[in-house]
Amino acid sequence: MGDGWDLLTRIKGPRDLDRLGPEQLEQLAGEIRSFLVDAVSKTGGHLGPNLGVVELTIALHRVFDSPKDKVLFDTGHQSYVHKLLTGRQDFGRLKSKGGLSGYPSRAESEHDIIENSHASTVLGWADGLAKANQVLGRDDHVVAVIGDGALTGGMAWEALNNIAAAKDRPLVIVVNDNERSYAPTIGGLANHLATLRTTDGYERFLARGKDILERTPVVGRPLYETLHGAKKGLKDFIAPQGMFEDLGLKYVGPIDGHDVEAMESALQRAKRFGGPVIIHCLTEKGRGYQPALQDEADRFHAVGKIHPDTGLPIASSGVDWTSVFGEEMVKLGNERADIVAITAAMLQPVGLEKFAKAFPDRVYDVGIAEQHGAVSAAGLATGGLHPVFAVYATFLNRAFDQVLMDVALHNCGVTFVLDRAGITGTDGASHNGMWDMSILQCVPNLRIAAPRDADQVRAQLREAVLVDDAPTVVRFSKGAVGPAVAAVGKVGGMDVLRRPSEGPADVLLVSVGALAPMCLEIADLLDKQGISTTVVDPRWVKPVDEALPPLAEQHRVVVTVEDNSRAGGVGSAVAQSLRDAGIDIPLRDFGIPSRFLDHASRKELLAEIGLTAPDIARQVTGLVSRIDGRMTGELAAEEITRD
Repeated sequence: MGDGWDLLTRIKGPRDLDRLGPEQLEQLAGEIRSFLVDAVSKTGGHLGPNLGVVELTIALHRVFDSPKDKVLFDTGHQSYVHKLLTGRQDFGRLKSKGGLSGYPSRAESEHDIIENSHASTVLGWADGLAKANQVLGRDDHVVAVIGDGALTGGMAWEALNNIAAAKDRPLVIVVNDNERSYAPTIGGLANHLATLRTTDGYERFLARGKDILERTPVVGRPLYETLHGAKKGLKDFIAPQGMFEDLGLKYVGPIDGHDVEAMESALQRAKRFGGPVIIHCLTEKGRGYQPALQDEADRFHAVGKIHPDTGLPIASSGVDWTSVFGEEMVKLGNERADIVAITAAMLQPVGLEKFAKAFPDRVYDVGIAEQHGAVSAAGLATGGLHPVFAVYATFLNRAFDQVLMDVALHNCGVTFVLDRAGITGTDGASHNGMWDMSILQCVPNLRIAAPRDADQVRAQLREAVLVDDAPTVVRFSKGAVGPAVAAVGKVGGMDVLRRPSEGPADVLLVSVGALAPMCLEIADLLDKQGISTTVVDPRWVKPVDEALPPLAEQHRVVVTVEDNSRAGGVGSAVAQSLRDAGIDIPLRDFGIPSRFLDHASRKELLAEIGLTAPDIARQVTGLVSRIDGRMTGELAAEEITRD
């Protein structure tokens, strides 16, 4: 740590904050912001959200006694300051293998209670922990920090409904209101919070009135008390925080989230209250860092490696999958007036920003509400439009029931575009998009496309939006798109990427999506071992192409390679199709094991789980050798029997 962080280096745990005075706290806040810009610019990470919660987090740890008191963060990408104040100040390998996680992590610290990095869940956790305290007679406090964006998720309101029912169960909810999730927060709740932000006009009115009336003889004090008693009704007229209070939740705020003293005062009052309290604090995402404040898109919500002075990216990784999709969506929008787009508070991250600029009346941001987004898509399709719902693969998990029972059951022509499919790496277990092709396998009539390159993203997106009687899915990876992988032929609807120069092949290698270059490398390695290989890309991996079983029958071994969980994935579907066709042939399915993967680079994780060309080629070579050995043994046995 550098010389500019003298106070910060002395903070080994939350109680070290207790001895700091107001001026030192202000200095500490400045040092934390300086540290975050310096550290995150070198590694990449969630910069804007953490710059916005510095004073808020300091106040939390001065008022509450973590880890005895449970301090919970919704989503968790704003927990960097929390890490710094709980003794974790080595950010040199943030989000890298062996370094700090970008989210709370139980393996790192007893101060990290939950590891969720999917939004809108913290209030459910807090409700359960508060109930446990009550049942077990503990005096621990539970504090849940949730952003205004996460409050747009339905789960948050389901939890609030339960929390409010227990008037005597202590629970403090801190609403971190920065008007943004990734982008500016959308929806009716956002409008309500915006109204609450204007309540300072009422407070100034009341203060002026008190000053005037108290100088008025005889009637001044009684009249002021009468007006003050009417505060609830008057404030409801000016700022309807009654939405919270009508639920039965004590409301405090709005509070300046960058004023440590004000935050501490509000938190102390809430701590003493003995029931559920909402503290509404206003913060500024990206505070203290001008490049972030000037970034209208998302205030540097998440950045790669950047120059700390300018905020400009240090290196460009080339054209990425997301931008290819985004460009093609604009073309489709120009060609078809019925194409509309849906995003769940992630317009820019999923590539829909250009579509929104071109067709502002044909894009719908539903907030962090994937379930609602999927049902709304079913309604749009039934109404005669073709919705394209772009969402991270890991977040579609949240809307499975709606995909199954609303979209598929009703044969709705909805296209789900899954960004960040497969291993994404540095964001850890919650963000690897490794479940989608497994959980969607059981959805009747749904079709899944796995493009191998940019050309196929464009082509298969177009094929998907032509389907108007069933849901379609187009999934692609995170990061830069590799070079185009040309087909050398076609079998049924499958592209043949490689075939032996002569004679039948030993191995049929089924390549799924972005792993096509690796599968061609596997074929090269097998060829050097004298094992010939046919490589096919099914393009549409659900349903299994009817031409696949007959093609498999012409080979000795079938191998599937996918960037998805092995449990119930494409390999399982191919195996079932072979069984259904009565084809008894050895099959090996390579994919992601059914376990949560720690944060590391995609390359490191692929190596860790053995999903690399040398690892797979080695195992396939061993399988073929065992088959040859068995065949040799069987032939020898036949000769002995014959003799």
